[in-house]
Parts: sequence; C-alpha cells; structure tokens
Amino acid sequence: MPDVVADGLRVLFCGINPGLMTAATGHHFARPGNRFWPVLHRSGFTPRLMRPAEQGELLSYGLGITNVVARATARADELSTEEHREGGRLLAAKVERLRPGWLAVVGVTAYRAAFDDRKARVGPQERVIGGARVWVLPNPSGLNAHWTAATMAEEFARLREAAQA
Repeated sequence: MPDVVADGLRVLFCGINPGLMTAATGHHFARPGNRFWPVLHRSGFTPRLMRPAEQGELLSYGLGITNVVARATARADELSTEEHREGGRLLAAKVERLRPGWLAVVGVTAYRAAFDDRKARVGPQERVIGGARVWVLPNPSGLNAHWTAATMAEEFARLREAAQA
C-alpha cells in the first residue's frame, strides 16, 4: 500500500494497517463503513468530503497517510505484537525522514502496541517521534462503536487546532 507523504507535512495520519478493501483498491481507508474521510471533513481538515480515490489531494492541505503495519488483513486484531513493534520502529524512521509537525496515530490500541505505551489515551502524547509531536486519535473503523462520527470529529478538530497553532 503506497503512502501518501511528502516532506514537512502539518499532519501525518497513521492507520493501523491496510484492510482488504484498501489493499485491493490502493486507497487508504477505502472500506465504505470506515469513517475516516467523513470525520476528516467534519473536523475541518478538508473543505469538502473527499473520496478515498482522491487521497493524493491531501498533500495540498499539508496532510498525509501511512500505516503502522504494511500487511493487509481483514481485521487489525490479526496482527502480532512483533508486527506492531517492528511497525513502530519503521514508522519512527519514516517520521524522522519526513519531519511532519504532528504524527496522528489512528487507533489507541495500535499506538500502545507499536510504542509499548500501555497507558496511552486518545489525545496528545508526551512522546515526540523524530521531532514530530504525537496525537492518538480514535480508530475510525465502523467496528469501533465506542466513538460516534461526531465525537471522533471533535477529537480530530482538537488536533487540527493544535496543528494550526
């Protein structure tokens, strides 16, 4: 799954790993039930609702997308602890190279596993990776029933405001 990245982004969003639909289409967060694109718009990151096929336009807004783990699975819980840890190491090297202002990890469970931080919560983190500040966002998967699109958009908007400051 190719990253959507450039040097010096305002925010680099980092998914857990590609789902099967994402891998098949080559577009991040492509599953119809995934709320990433609607939440990204609703939070004010994009001026309109974008489709996954338009992911390249994110760069014009200073935004990008990558993943913690490259391997596609039907469900994120199919990934091993070692895959998460190795993904965290590779992600840190990528962030060091690209130098985004913020790294936004989409999924607190993935962040905890990748960076061995069992106490992490959604929101800004104390950790800095490769010079980038870190924010953990809720997972926009339709399987994440703990967060509504509205509450997710509020958390994404908090990050947007911090990234503009």
